[in-house]
Amino acid sequence: MLSNSVLDLITAFFSFIFTLMILSYLIGDNPLFRLAIYIFVGVSAGYAASVAWQHVLWPKLLQPLLIGTMQQRLLLLVPSVLGLLLFAKLSPRSARLGNPAMAFLVGTGAAVAIGGAVIGTILPQSLASINFFDPSAGGSLVERLFEGSIFLIGTISTLIYFQFSGRTTPNGTQRSRLVTGVAWVGKLFIAVTFGVLFAGAYAAAMTALIERMFSLWAFLSSLF
Repeated sequence: MLSNSVLDLITAFFSFIFTLMILSYLIGDNPLFRLAIYIFVGVSAGYAASVAWQHVLWPKLLQPLLIGTMQQRLLLLVPSVLGLLLFAKLSPRSARLGNPAMAFLVGTGAAVAIGGAVIGTILPQSLASINFFDPSAGGSLVERLFEGSIFLIGTISTLIYFQFSGRTTPNGTQRSRLVTGVAWVGKLFIAVTFGVLFAGAYAAAMTALIERMFSLWAFLSSLF
């Protein structure tokens, strides 16, 4: 058995090597960077497969099929068949057999995404817009009305920006000037939103880079 200090040293060594391999992308695409990416992808896929086996496939599918009741086996018959049909996608000749399973997965995923968007985004944003105009809420009424107006204008103009219907003219489909102007305001709000998201992603990347540089420095300091 290795001691904790030796394990920490080995972990720090591999972390040091992989960090240098990733940072080698600064000089361009190279075999070391690709090797590090392949290893990370392989480890992630292996970890995901092990989690799926331990927490989904064995306890919730195979084990009930082997030692479960007849009711459990009947309930698991459909997902078992759909899961087996997915293997038909491995061959172009039998790929059509996997279409029902893929259709079920896509439909379920779309339903979950739409439900999450409605419950997690649209309804909370609508309630937040309404609360800005609630006179019983605390704070300055003028400040709340100003913030609520900006919030409401941004929401409505952004939704109108993604509305593409209009009048049919000899020159093609054209929207009215009012809708075009409001859509332009929505475009500004979208641009500001993307700028904030990019700034957040950039800040997160810089934080990760600083942490990795500090890790490299700490490893070299421990050696010398």
